[in-house]
Amino acid sequence: MSAPASAIRAVAWPLLGVAIVLGVWQIGVMVSGVAHYLLPPPSAIARAMWESRDMLTAAMGRTALGAAIGFICAAAAGILLGSVIALIPLLRRSLYPLATVLQMVPVVAVAPLLQLWVDNGLPMAILSAAIVALFPVLAATIDGQASVDPGLRELFKLYGASPLRRWWKLDFPWSVPATVTGLRIAAGLAVIGAVVGEFVSGYGGTRAPLGIVIQAAMRDARTDLVFAAVALTTVVGFALFGAISFVGWLLVSRWHASAVNESEDQR
Repeated sequence: MSAPASAIRAVAWPLLGVAIVLGVWQIGVMVSGVAHYLLPPPSAIARAMWESRDMLTAAMGRTALGAAIGFICAAAAGILLGSVIALIPLLRRSLYPLATVLQMVPVVAVAPLLQLWVDNGLPMAILSAAIVALFPVLAATIDGQASVDPGLRELFKLYGASPLRRWWKLDFPWSVPATVTGLRIAAGLAVIGAVVGEFVSGYGGTRAPLGIVIQAAMRDARTDLVFAAVALTTVVGFALFGAISFVGWLLVSRWHASAVNESEDQR
C-alpha cells in the first residue's frame, strides 16, 4: 500500500469514529428528550461555536499561546535539568524521587500560591502549563540517558572524553526517542495546565481565554457554549501534540539514520 493511501486510512478511521459518536449523540438527545442545558446535541454546540466564532477564535489563540510558551519552558527546563540529574548519580538518587513526589501535588492545589508569585493573565497560564508539563520531560530525559549502553560509556571513558562531550555525543542522542515520548505527553498536559491557570487567574473581558469563557458560560447556563469551548481546547491540544509528534518524528528518524550509519561504519 502506498504512503498516501496509508495516510488517508490513518485519518479516515478516526474521523469515521468521531462521526459515529456524534451521530449517536445527536439521535440520543433527540429521542430521550433530555434538556439541552443538561446535554446539548452536537448541532446546538456547532451553532453556538459558529455564532460566537470571533470570541472563541480569539480565546483559543490566547489559550494556545499560554500553553505553547509554557510547554517550551517546560521542555527546555526538563531536558536541561534531566540531563544534569542523569549526569550526576548523586543528584539522580536525591532529586529524582523528590521530583516524583512533587508531581503528585495537583496543580489546582498550588494554583492560589502561583497568584502570589506572578501576575494574573497570560503569565499565570504560562507558569501553570510549565509546572504541569515539566515532569514528563524531566522523567523521560533522565530515564533515556540512564539507559545508555554501559559498554559505550566505557568506550568514551577509554578515549578520555569529558562528561560534557560524552553527553553531547552519546547520552543526549541516545535519549532522543524517550525524550520525544515525554514531550508528546507534556504537550497535552500543557493545555490542561494553561486552562487551570486561566480558571484561577479569573481575568476576562476582551482578553478572556477559553478557561474564562467556560466559566462564564457555566454561570449563564450556556452548556452549548461550554462544550464548544471545551472542543476548542481539544483542538489546541491536538495541534500542539501534532506539532511535537512531527518534530519528534524528524528527530527520531535522524537519530535512527545516524545509528544505522555508525553501525555500517563499524562493520
